[in-house]
Amino acid sequence: MHIHILGICGTFMGSLAQLAQQLGHQVSGCDANVYPPMSTQLELAGINLIQGFDPQQLIPAPDLIIVGNAMSRGNLCVEYMLDHQLPYVSGPQWLGETVLRNKQVLAVSGTHGKTTTSSMLAKILDVAGCKPGFLIGGVPQDFGVSARLSDSEYFVIEADEYDSAFFDKRSKFVHYFSDTLIINNLEFDHADIFDNLEAIQKQFHHLVRTVPSTGTIIYPTGVVSIAEVMSQGCWSKQQTYGPESTDWQYRLITEDGSVFEISHGDETAQVRWQQTGLHNVLNGLSAAIAAYQVGVSLVHACAALSAFVGVKRRMEIIYQAEGISVYDDFAHHPTAIATTLAGLRAKVGDSPIIAVIEPRSATMRLGVHKEALSVAVADADQVYWYAQADTHWNNADVALACSVPAVASSDIELLLDLTAAAAQKGGHIVIMSNGSFDGFHGRLLDRLARAS
Repeated sequence: MHIHILGICGTFMGSLAQLAQQLGHQVSGCDANVYPPMSTQLELAGINLIQGFDPQQLIPAPDLIIVGNAMSRGNLCVEYMLDHQLPYVSGPQWLGETVLRNKQVLAVSGTHGKTTTSSMLAKILDVAGCKPGFLIGGVPQDFGVSARLSDSEYFVIEADEYDSAFFDKRSKFVHYFSDTLIINNLEFDHADIFDNLEAIQKQFHHLVRTVPSTGTIIYPTGVVSIAEVMSQGCWSKQQTYGPESTDWQYRLITEDGSVFEISHGDETAQVRWQQTGLHNVLNGLSAAIAAYQVGVSLVHACAALSAFVGVKRRMEIIYQAEGISVYDDFAHHPTAIATTLAGLRAKVGDSPIIAVIEPRSATMRLGVHKEALSVAVADADQVYWYAQADTHWNNADVALACSVPAVASSDIELLLDLTAAAAQKGGHIVIMSNGSFDGFHGRLLDRLARAS
């Protein structure tokens, strides 16, 4: 079957393309913006990428079109597809019905940490010999790919609350037939499609309703937004974690979270790993709990976490030389920015931290989290904000409100100059963006390499 994917370079759709190819389908696709790491993965997989949405690419017609949720009415390919009554489906529906229906699905949901937690869970199951299939909205460095099929009964899926397609406004995760479900956290996000937190909670409760009575829902105690979802009704087993939980607990052995302990009843095991920050401790804890539900012991889970390398673009070190470390991080929300910088601060002590941030997500561009951004960077020593042309608010206001030195500019060359100059004093540069940042990463590394 020839499957053509509209919007193929998104993290979800690109991963889905690889699964379709592994199932033996001929796969092609198109997108408006093509950039690594997904474009690199697809090209290495031999998947034909087409730049733009010229309807000529649909002649002759593919057997099936999978429509990404970034596509909307008015898109030339979408209009041609509808006008000519070509067969189409959303990505989540295709994935659920084609791949997940007959698997034991371990789904990871929440506002933050889905990609990292999914990667940790896949790592634990893989080390335990379960060889799971997975689809993750990023590239786990332990596997080198964002998606794979296997003969295993287990499949790990990053379960996103974003809508499925222009013709299916349900959240993606309701299509996934989850057996074990992690809800890591729950905050307001995706302001382009959700009016408020209550609208997101409604979708999460739809997800809770899909978990069978033999399944398990895993979530932290003390999170009001999650407790409110669960109070609407739950028909599955529940496992909680956190200081107030009687099920699962953790204890930090080092302040930065690089060594910690997990306890469950009379069982205790230790994780000593490359990751830092309380957010990663909680991610690892929830992954261990999920693996425990399918028979992986706590000791084996912690051993696997200790060997966990990480995820591309999640505090990935992309440069180290002469006292300078540069990190690429996907942070897309004030909470993610704050926890990431807090984790780094706990690790590096008084060493300088320079944060370079592109508030790129739809919610960020709308200015919904504007008031929280200045507080989120408190653990940095210097902040540079990139003001995009389509941002609906003034980044300079945020810079002025920061408690640390901050500059906002729409001139990327100026930001490069400032960052390169600050780097001469050494320290840690964290580049935060969920997109290509107009090539900032590579251009900065070129400057640092020339200066060394």
